[in-house]
Amino acid sequence: MSLADSDRELVVDELGRDPTRAEAALFENLWSEHCAYRSSRPLLGAFDSEGDQVVVGPGDDAAVVALPDPSGDGYSDTYITLGVESHNHPSYVDPFDGAATGVGGIVRDTMSMGAYPIALADSLYFGEFAEPRSAARRTKSDDVDREHSRYLFEGVVEGISHYGNCIGVPTVAGSVDFHPDYEGNPLVNVACVGLTDADRMVTAEAQEPGNKLVLVGNATGRDGLGGASFASEDLSEDAETEDRPAVQVGDPYSEKLLVEANEVLVEERLVQSARDLGAAGLGGASSELVAKGGLGAEIELDRVHQREPNMNALEILLAESQERMCYEVRPGDVDRVQEIAERFDLGCSVIGEVTDGNYVCTFEGEDGERETVVDAPAEFLGDGAPMNDLPAEEPPEPAVDRPDVPLREAYESVVGSPTTASKRWVYRQYDHEVGVRTSVLPGDDAALVAIRETEDEDGVGTGLAISAGADPLWTECAPYDGARAVALENATNLAAKGATPLAAVDCLNGGNPEKPDVYGGFKGIVDGLADMCADLSVPVVGGNVSLYNDSPSGPIPPTPTVAMVGTKAGYDAPPMAAAEEGELLLVGDRSLGGDDGAQPLGGSEYLARNGGSDEFPALPADPESFVAALAAVADADHVQATHDVSHGGLAVALAEMVHEDAGLRVALPEQGGLGSQREQTGLLFNEQPGRVLVQTTDPDAVREAFVGVAPVASIGEGTNDGRLELTTFWTELTYDAAEIADLRSVIADTME
Repeated sequence: MSLADSDRELVVDELGRDPTRAEAALFENLWSEHCAYRSSRPLLGAFDSEGDQVVVGPGDDAAVVALPDPSGDGYSDTYITLGVESHNHPSYVDPFDGAATGVGGIVRDTMSMGAYPIALADSLYFGEFAEPRSAARRTKSDDVDREHSRYLFEGVVEGISHYGNCIGVPTVAGSVDFHPDYEGNPLVNVACVGLTDADRMVTAEAQEPGNKLVLVGNATGRDGLGGASFASEDLSEDAETEDRPAVQVGDPYSEKLLVEANEVLVEERLVQSARDLGAAGLGGASSELVAKGGLGAEIELDRVHQREPNMNALEILLAESQERMCYEVRPGDVDRVQEIAERFDLGCSVIGEVTDGNYVCTFEGEDGERETVVDAPAEFLGDGAPMNDLPAEEPPEPAVDRPDVPLREAYESVVGSPTTASKRWVYRQYDHEVGVRTSVLPGDDAALVAIRETEDEDGVGTGLAISAGADPLWTECAPYDGARAVALENATNLAAKGATPLAAVDCLNGGNPEKPDVYGGFKGIVDGLADMCADLSVPVVGGNVSLYNDSPSGPIPPTPTVAMVGTKAGYDAPPMAAAEEGELLLVGDRSLGGDDGAQPLGGSEYLARNGGSDEFPALPADPESFVAALAAVADADHVQATHDVSHGGLAVALAEMVHEDAGLRVALPEQGGLGSQREQTGLLFNEQPGRVLVQTTDPDAVREAFVGVAPVASIGEGTNDGRLELTTFWTELTYDAAEIADLRSVIADTME
C-alpha cells in the first residue's frame, strides 16, 4: 500500500503535516477507486434515484424502498432494502472465499439498515470453459485455459452455496454468462433483498456526540489487509499467489449468529446507527459512519478484540476480517448490547465514542505510551479524494457481416451454448426455499417471494419479483444500447410474472478506466442504463462500481449488472413452461409490425457461436407502456404461460418452454417482409429486447391489451407430445423434450 504523490500533497495541505504511516494507508484505501469512485462518480449523476417509494437512496450501505400499500393508496410502512456488491478480484485469487465473503458482505450491508435478509441474487461471469464459440473467436480462444475457467466457476458456485446455505438466506435469482474476455478476471456480483419497516430502520449516519462505538462479531485478524487497494488495480499474472493476503476468509456460522444478534439489537431499539466492516475494515466503517453525521470519533485501537498476537495499529485499522459490525450505541445501552453479544457467542468491544471533533485513533505501544496514529477530519477522509477527469473514446460501429449457417447447425449451436444452456447445475446447489417465502423458483424469468407482512383485509400479501443479470455480448457490441437492453430485459422478466417494476440497483463493472476506449465503453453503459431506467420510471436507488477489471489477457467487456424488483398482489404467477393447449403469441418483435426484414443480429449468441458481426437491434419506442401492458396481461386468467425472449432469441425461448408433458408447434410468420431464409433466420436468432411469448386461450384479449403498444403475432400452439416442431418456409426442425434437455445440459455435462 502506498499513497500517490499527488494525493499525499493534498493530505499534507489539509493536515498541515506529513501523514503518519497509518494515516497514509487509511487515505490510500479510502481514496482508492474501490471506495471513492474517483473515475466513475462524475458519471453517476446520470441516474435518477428519486421517487415516492424511495426512503433511502444511494450513499448508505443499502437502499430502502417502501412497498405499495395494500389498499392501493400510495406506499406502506413496510420497507425492503436493496444492495449489490462485487467481489471480482478476490474471486479470481481464491474463488471459494472470494465469492463466499462477497455474500457475507452484502448480507451485512442489509443488516446495517435494520433489515433482515430474505433473498440473494448472484450474477456470475466467467471465461470459456467449452470449445471455441466460433471460428471468428478461435484464435483468441486457443489461448484460453478452459480448465482454469472451470476451476474458478466451480469454486465460486461452491463458495456462494456454502455461505448462503449456512446462513439460511435463499439464493433465488441471478445469471451466469461465459465470454473469453472474463478468463483473466471473472466477475462475481451479488445482490441482497432485506425486509424492515419504518420503526426498525437504521442508517449509517452517526447521531450524537457522546454515544459509544461498539464492535460486535468475529475477532480481528490480519486477513484482507489492503483489500480496497487490491480491488482498485489490474490483476497481475501472479495475483493468485502474491495477492492472497488481501482476500478475506469467511465464517458463515458466525455470520448467522451475527444476523440473529442484529435482529435482537434492532428489535430492542439499541442501535442508533450501524455500518458493516467491509472495504478498509474498521477504519473505513467507523470514519464513514461519523462523517455522514458531520461528526468525529475517538477510537482506542488496542480495545478491538483480536485473534492474532502482536497486531499493530495499521493492521487493526485496515484488516478486512469478516463478520463484524460497528454500532453507535447510547452509553446506557452498552451493557445490554454486550449481554446480547455474549448470548450469541460473539465478540464485543467498546472501542470509542462519537465526538464533534476529528476522527482520531490511538494505540498503546509496547512501551505503554499511548500514541495518536490518526487525527484527521472524518469528512476529508471520506470525501476529500479528487475526481478523475479521464478521456473517453466512442466505440466503433460494428461491421455488418452476417453468416449463412444451416438451420439445424445454427439452432443446436445456440441452444447448446453454455451461456444459454440450463443453469440448473448452478442453482440446484443453492437452498432457494429456506425461509418459506419463495413462490417462483430459480430457472424462470424472475423469482417471486412472499411479503406476508403486507396482507390486506382479504389476506392477500405482496409478491416481490426479483430479476438480476446482464449480457456482455450486448454491451460488447453496443455499450449504450446494450445497457438499455439490459435494463429493459430485467423489467420484462418482472412483468412476465405479472409484477410492476419498483426499483433497481446496479453493479457497473469495467476494465482499466485510464484506457480511453475502455472508459468510453464504461461511460456508454452508465448512460444507457440511466436512460432506460428513466424511460421505465424505475429509480436506481443504489449500486456499486468495480473498475480495473483488467488482466494480462485484456479488459472485460463493459458489464452493467442490474438487480431489479417489482411487486404484484399475491404470490401466484404464470409459469414459463408451455401448456398442452392454447395459442402461442410473440409480442413485441418489431420486424412483425410492418418493418422490412428481421432485426439485426448484433450482440447475439448466433454470431458468437458462428462468427460475424452486425448492428444491435432497435429497442421499443415506449418501453414503459410495453412493460405495464405485459404485467397486466400476465395476471389474466386466460394466460397459461409467459416467457421473456432475450438471450439466444426466439430459438432459445421456445426450447426453454418445452417439457415432457407439453410441446409447441411453431411456424415462423412471413409477415413484415420475412419471406427469405436470411430474414426468417434473423427472426429466430436476433436478440431484440422487449419481447415475450404468451400462451393463451384468448388471443384477442392479448392483442387488444397491446394495441398501439407492441405488435402481436400468432406463431403456434401447444401440444401434448412434449415436442418442439419448428417450421420455416424452407425447412422443418423437430426435437423432443429429451433431445432439447440434452442440448441444454452442457454445463452439467462439463462439470460432472
